[in-house]
Amino acid sequence: MNWEQIAGQDNLKKLLKDSIQDNRVSHAQLFVGKDGYGTLPIALAFAKEVFKKENEHSSSKVETLNHLDLHFSFPVFKEKTSGLSSNFYDNFREMILENPYANNEDWSKILESENKQLTIYADEVDELNKKFSLKSFEGGSKILIVWQADKMNVSAANKFLKFLEEPPKGTLIILTAENTDNILPTIFSRTQLVEIPRVADEDVEAYLSENYEISEERIKEVVFQSQGNLNVARKLVLEENSDSEFEELFVTWVREAFQVKKKPEFLKNIVFWGRNIAGWNREKQKSFLNYCGEMFRLALLQNYGNENLVYKKIDSGGFKWDSFSKFIHGANIEAIIDEISDADYHLERNANAKIVWTDLGIKLSRYIHKSA
Repeated sequence: MNWEQIAGQDNLKKLLKDSIQDNRVSHAQLFVGKDGYGTLPIALAFAKEVFKKENEHSSSKVETLNHLDLHFSFPVFKEKTSGLSSNFYDNFREMILENPYANNEDWSKILESENKQLTIYADEVDELNKKFSLKSFEGGSKILIVWQADKMNVSAANKFLKFLEEPPKGTLIILTAENTDNILPTIFSRTQLVEIPRVADEDVEAYLSENYEISEERIKEVVFQSQGNLNVARKLVLEENSDSEFEELFVTWVREAFQVKKKPEFLKNIVFWGRNIAGWNREKQKSFLNYCGEMFRLALLQNYGNENLVYKKIDSGGFKWDSFSKFIHGANIEAIIDEISDADYHLERNANAKIVWTDLGIKLSRYIHKSA
C-alpha cells in the first residue's frame, strides 16, 4: 500500500511520514478509526515507509503483503484447539488486496464463520513471541500489525501487554481498532494514539470518480450516504450493502412495536423477531444495533426539520419514513438509544442473545408510543 493509494488524509499522511524521517516513531502505535476511513491502509503505508528508510528495495513487498518482516494478527475462530491468524492468512491477504478498507463483517463473511465468535486468542500471542524472538530476514525492523486489536480476549490482552512492554529489539507494533472501548487500559496507556478521521467528502468523490464508471449524480448520492466511509461507499456503488437485510428487520420491528399497544398478541412476533437475530454471530448482531441507532437518530433529525442532514431513509416495502419520524422526538430518543447501547454492552459480554433482543424489542413498543 502506497501513500498515494490512500484516499485523502493528507495532513495525517504528512504527519506520519515526518515522524519517520525525524526518527520520532514510538515502538507501539494505536491507529483508531473506522476501517472505512483507511485505518489499515494507513498502517500498511506507514510500515512500508519504515522499511523503505532501511531498505528501499525490500519495501515494495509490502504492497503484495509478502514482506517477511511484516507480520499480522487478526480475529479468527478456533479450529479444534488452535486459534492462530496464520491458519487464515491466505484468506486475509486476499481480502485486503482486494479491499483494504474491509471491516469485520466482511471478514466474517469470507470465513463463513456463522455463529462463531471472531477473537484474537492467547495462543496467538504465544506464536508472536516465537516469531519475534528470531532475527529479521531483511536485517532491519520487524513490524507487527494487529488488525482489530479490540477483539483480543482478556487472556490474550494480558499476555500481549507483556509483549508490548518488553518487545524484542527493532520491533514496531501497530494496533488498529474502531474505538478504544475494549482496549485494555494498560495497553492503551503504552501506545501512541493516532486518530484516523473520516475521509473528506471531496476525497471520497475523487476516489469514486477515479475507480468507478458511474454518473456524477450517483457519485454525489454515494458521497452523502457513505459519510466519509470508503468501505460503505464501495458497497453502495457495487450494491453489496447489507443494509437491505437490516432495513427489512428494522421495519418489521417498528411495525410490530406499533401494533402491540392495540393488539398485545403481537408480542409473540417480537419474540420470534428477536430469536431470528439471536442466531447471527455477535458481530452481525452488533452491526444491526449500530444500524438501528443510526436510523433512530436520522428519524429525529427528520422530525425536527433537518432533512438536509438525513443521508439515508427507508422507503421500501411501503414503509412511510415521514410518518415514522414523527414518533421519534426528544422525549423518547435518549431512552431508545440507551437501550440499544445497553443491548450492545450485554452482547459484548456474552449475555443470552435471545433474552437481549426480546427485551429490546418489547421496550421499543413502550418508548415509541411516548408523547413528545
